[in-house]
Amino acid sequence: MSSIPVIELSSRARDIFQLVVESYLGSGLPVGSKTLAKQGINLSPASIRHVLQELEERGLLLSPHISAGRMPTELGLRLFVNGMMQLSEPSEEERTTIESDLFRAGSAKERLVTATTTLSGLSACAGLVLIPKQELVLKQLGFVMLDNNRALAVIVGADGSVENRVIELPSGTSASTLIEAGNYISAHLTGCSFSEAKKRLFHEIDLERTELDSAASDLVQRGLVVWSEDSRKRPVLIVRGQSNLLQDASDDLERAKQLLEELEDKEEIARLLEKVSVSDAAQIFIGSENKLFSLSGSSVIASPYHGEGGHMVGVVAVIGPTRLNYGRIVPMVDFTAKTLSRIIA
Repeated sequence: MSSIPVIELSSRARDIFQLVVESYLGSGLPVGSKTLAKQGINLSPASIRHVLQELEERGLLLSPHISAGRMPTELGLRLFVNGMMQLSEPSEEERTTIESDLFRAGSAKERLVTATTTLSGLSACAGLVLIPKQELVLKQLGFVMLDNNRALAVIVGADGSVENRVIELPSGTSASTLIEAGNYISAHLTGCSFSEAKKRLFHEIDLERTELDSAASDLVQRGLVVWSEDSRKRPVLIVRGQSNLLQDASDDLERAKQLLEELEDKEEIARLLEKVSVSDAAQIFIGSENKLFSLSGSSVIASPYHGEGGHMVGVVAVIGPTRLNYGRIVPMVDFTAKTLSRIIA
């Protein structure tokens, strides 16, 4: 979304505009000329009103009701964020909380869940962590007979994760075929991703070197296809703190409900956050700047975190109303991402 450069505003207009935005972000209420006059603006209320009218005509402010004062538009917020916002480092207490929570967590997934929970608590928004789509690496894949037509495929990943899926069985599949298929995977395909395992299996079949009979070979192929397709489709997205979005929403409950509905579309959120993965710093999406949250008018602050060798691993983010304390929350998200990077690298 385009914005008007700060230098195009007069010094007087810039000062008044900044006061309006900062007051609105703090209180959530439109700001009137009398309020501004009390904050040290050396102008009469009439002169302030004239400047406010000028800013409104330029699309930076709007008046929700007659005589209700002004509040920033999305364009105004973008101008403020790009050129006027003063970023403040996370406080010592915030840094200590983030670092102690993340270092105390055990497994990699626990750290990511902790990151979302901690960010949600500190920002009073919803916290998110996106893990890029990636195939699990096989450690073990076994089959358990459920009935004559179905089996439970149980996978153990190299990262220690355990998941399962129900697959359909060819007619006449025996329990010994399930055992044979599981043993073949453990012996020949451990350490492979699903796509690598499929290529290796098909190569063995083409060369007629596979040790499997046709029934076991078919079963292995079914299991690998189910897991490979599922792995590619799923964005791994952790969301915590949705209840924060309903707090203080009595005046705009519909917007909060809309945002909660939008949060259910995890694939769209993943696509939005993937845009951040090419950046080295936090990015801010305000309201309709992103299609997904245009109806609720919400803001997203997101920052990538990196692993060994500086490779991007994922994205941490918060989602909340456009009326956020950007100067405080942007550095907080960025600090959380950098702390995750230190732990992972």
